[in-house]
Amino acid sequence: MPYVNIRITAGATEEQKAQLIAGTTDLLVKVLNKNPASTFVVIDEVKTEDWGVGGISVAERTRRAGG
Repeated sequence: MPYVNIRITAGATEEQKAQLIAGTTDLLVKVLNKNPASTFVVIDEVKTEDWGVGGISVAERTRRAGG
């Protein structure tokens, strides 16, 4: 029973999340021969101010980049 946890910054559409779930499940079926009926994929969305890279939050990086 595989369990995959995907963490992304907030803002993905419902369709994008559906594609991530389907694609991840398909990959586990192809590579590891896992049963898709017992494969779990969970997507956690993190606010950009709660996700840091390079010593600053993604929100701050976006502000500094002018976006």
